[in-house]
Amino acid sequence: MIALPTFGILLFVIGYGSSENSSTSRGCGLDILPQYVYLCDLDAIWGIVVEAVAGAGVLTTLLLMLILLARLPFIKEKEKKSSLGLHFLFLFGTLGLFGLAFAFIIEEDETICSVRRFLWGVLFALCFSCLLAQAWRLRRLVRHCKSPSGWQLVGVAICLALVQVIIATEWLILTIVRDGKLACHYEPMDFAMASIYVMFLMVVALSFSFFTVCGKFKKWKKNGVCLMITSFFSILLWVAWLAMYLYGNKELGRRDQWQDPTLAIALVSSGWVFVIFHAIPEVHCSILPSQQENTPNYFDTSQPHMRETAFEDDLQLPRSYMENKAFSLDENAALRTAGFRNGSLGSRPSAPFRSNVYQPTEMAVVLNGGTVSIKMCRLEKLAF
Repeated sequence: MIALPTFGILLFVIGYGSSENSSTSRGCGLDILPQYVYLCDLDAIWGIVVEAVAGAGVLTTLLLMLILLARLPFIKEKEKKSSLGLHFLFLFGTLGLFGLAFAFIIEEDETICSVRRFLWGVLFALCFSCLLAQAWRLRRLVRHCKSPSGWQLVGVAICLALVQVIIATEWLILTIVRDGKLACHYEPMDFAMASIYVMFLMVVALSFSFFTVCGKFKKWKKNGVCLMITSFFSILLWVAWLAMYLYGNKELGRRDQWQDPTLAIALVSSGWVFVIFHAIPEVHCSILPSQQENTPNYFDTSQPHMRETAFEDDLQLPRSYMENKAFSLDENAALRTAGFRNGSLGSRPSAPFRSNVYQPTEMAVVLNGGTVSIKMCRLEKLAF
């Protein structure tokens, strides 16, 4: 597992920075509140690192939203336009993950702990619900090249996320209101159990993503691969932070010191996975002008041939062309039945040689608007 050693290295760096003398906050001003010390304390370096990474994620997500909003009037393809609402909803959830990371840097109190416990599962549920709706959309596109409507995609994502809203609300009411416990007094196992529905969405999204690469329309399979990679790395990150949060910190004797950094790192890592492997490819695909798949490629021999029919049956030809054609047929018949001799010039050319002389074809008549004159045939006759 790559994610688990990465979490361990980051937390050891955090532990080294936190082991310094924290009686004075080096890097912070004198008038800063103690609650926000970790945002600027150079001795506890983990807060500054997470703050910088989360801030970069916020700016990147906002930039993607602005690009998508600016290019919105130029997106004409129906299949791409139907997913724009889902993309905005996913970017909004990703933006919330980066913003929630600051709540784990700030020193906890009753309000901060309530926000952490409620928004953690809700924001992750919103993002994975969008991924699940995206898997449904891509499944339809690779098989039928037809996407569900935008309202259907957004409605499915919101309905799936509302389930986690109910779970988080019930957990807060049962522990704070009914039992009278403090919002910050909860066990790590309770925090993990409240996210079981999020894990279910994650696994279902990964399972559905495998079906997005099975279909005859190859144009959308690249999006399915990105969705598959996003879901896979998200599961790896969740396995890593759950292992450290539930067991690793306790075994290392750093449960109180590493609890908030573990969750903050999980938030920013998941946010960047969403941005790099899903948001950026989807925004690029949405604003990129698409090639017309229905345009026939005349140089591709693998494509089926066009239907061969009589040209005159499908096209109303001009009267002048029909008269020229009748004249030509009569002349050829006369050449076959009787010859023409002209003294010293010998025999008149036969019909095969006659066919090499330019005669107006159907396409030439059509392209010239049916203006081919009967004089062409008469000039050919006089040439001989």
